[in-house]
Amino acid sequence: MKIIKNVKAAICLILLAMACPSILFAAGNIIVYSPDKQVRLEVFDQQGTISYSVHYKNKAVINTSAMQISIDQTMLTSQATIGESTTYNINETYPWYGAHSIAVNHFNGAKIKLLHGKISFLLDVRVFNDAAAFSFTIPGSKNSSRIPDESTEFNIPAGSTIWYHDLNGHYEGQHVKKLIDSVKAGQWIAPPATFKLPDGTGYAAIAEADLKDYAGMALQANGQGKLILQLADHHPISHPYELRYSKDDIARVSKPAAISGTINTPWRVVMLGADLNTLVNCDAVHNLCPPPDKKYFPEGIHTAWVKPGRAVWQYLDGAGDKTVNNMKEYSRLAAELGFEHNILEGFWGKWSDDEIKDLVSYSKQRGVSIWVWMHSKNLRDSSVRHAQFKRCHDLGISGLKIDFFDNEAKEVVDLYQDILLETAQLHLMVDFHGANKPTGQLRTWPNELTREAVKGMESSKLEDRATHSTTIPFTRFLVGPAEYTPVHFGERRKNTTWTNQIASAVILSAPVLTYAASPQHLLANPGVDIIKSIPSIWDETIVLKPSEIGELAVFARRKGNTWFLAVMNGTQPKSIQIPLSFLKTPAKCTSINDDPDNTGALKTGRSTVKATDVLSLNLGVGGGYVGRYTIQ
Repeated sequence: MKIIKNVKAAICLILLAMACPSILFAAGNIIVYSPDKQVRLEVFDQQGTISYSVHYKNKAVINTSAMQISIDQTMLTSQATIGESTTYNINETYPWYGAHSIAVNHFNGAKIKLLHGKISFLLDVRVFNDAAAFSFTIPGSKNSSRIPDESTEFNIPAGSTIWYHDLNGHYEGQHVKKLIDSVKAGQWIAPPATFKLPDGTGYAAIAEADLKDYAGMALQANGQGKLILQLADHHPISHPYELRYSKDDIARVSKPAAISGTINTPWRVVMLGADLNTLVNCDAVHNLCPPPDKKYFPEGIHTAWVKPGRAVWQYLDGAGDKTVNNMKEYSRLAAELGFEHNILEGFWGKWSDDEIKDLVSYSKQRGVSIWVWMHSKNLRDSSVRHAQFKRCHDLGISGLKIDFFDNEAKEVVDLYQDILLETAQLHLMVDFHGANKPTGQLRTWPNELTREAVKGMESSKLEDRATHSTTIPFTRFLVGPAEYTPVHFGERRKNTTWTNQIASAVILSAPVLTYAASPQHLLANPGVDIIKSIPSIWDETIVLKPSEIGELAVFARRKGNTWFLAVMNGTQPKSIQIPLSFLKTPAKCTSINDDPDNTGALKTGRSTVKATDVLSLNLGVGGGYVGRYTIQ
């Protein structure tokens, strides 16, 4: 590595950056800058190994780390040389269902030729204003297959605080908070891994993007501040997979996967920014995925049959039996709420085609679509899978809730791709449960409107829901919507209030937003007016101070001319002030607040406010607030 050892060298580097703000090539070192010049990713030879680092405002986000990729146990990035490079950039926007309605894809990139012996391969680097990412391409013949492996390092600065969960429940874990220096060697970490940098530098998260034709990645600590990328065959088998699959299945997914032809790794991504608002609004993960194929999605995410919305669901808070007539009642109540979807669990499989058509027709007349549950294990055979999908299409079913993947082996990743393609061909929307982490492919496949990969309301044993629900907006939700199934007014809410639960529908959002509470309980709640009006997609999101991971989430979200201000508190009572400057103009406010005497009650209010006003809140344990501000 070429290190700047004196002030003169540093001045030279600054002058070079001013002369060539995007990319620097110097003595085998390649430095790629973000468009605003605040982020840089350096690639260099460190003692015979291709290495990299990431800096934000000249402070380390990822210290010098080895890039390590092997093919058939040959480490390509050792004793490799850096060759010619070409530069490129993109500056575009596109419609999006996420924290905002328009995604920004703006980066500077470099395609760097690397040579290991006679093997020539490519390192692709992209640097955004709020992220840095890289991937490898190793050319190969379609007539031969090879086994890739990776152990790239992410060397996190000492003194950083990290939030993570293990792989025991696959992607349905409860985060812990630790100093990176205290994370023990061997500890498994499920991406995204969010960390707060020391000395007020900001926040960052390690993620994966555009996972396809490859095994998924997780991270493993080395006990010295480094997280090591590990592919799925190295991962411990999750409890859900062990519970639902055979010993033969376990043995098969525990073997490394061979890939035919050219090998393209997913993108390894470091999202970063000065504050939580930047992190939550980062578009890098989906930017790194291809746009949708117009053959299947002629209008992109706005293709007519792709319909985001709110859903009722008889499972956690079910009322009545599992009959067609009761599901008609659910659809009727969904329409009364203004919701667009009714999601059925596996009991629908016992009904006849005529009964299903009857329910679909009844629901459609009320503007409600029907989704049905399936077990992914029954979809491995392509002919069986297609027959099931075709039957659902012919019955008028709009969406499929497909469950129990629980592993990131390449064969499971391939199954996701097959499902997304075949459902797109038949105009079926998809909700993945028991799922792998999202990697931004909602951009490529807009028919995937959400996936679980989160410890949600289904987890009845999660006692500290207040901490959990103020952590995941800044961890799991950074890489895509999660079907947390928010809002429950019963015992499952644990140490949170009714108001906190309603706020969770705003903060823990998804394009298909499935409510845990029954429609009967939603309609009977005094906060129903606000519940009915909470959308499932947003035009703008601002994470406000004093939000802090695991302690407090304060989100202002806009849809059209209406802002929703939602607050969820953790386990420590707080008195906070929130400037309403995001409104910019006067607005009429309808609000719900906690009842200080009863966590299972709430108070409603109405007022007129100005952008210069400051909202004062006294929040108890697991407390909350929701305000709906309509611009006058």
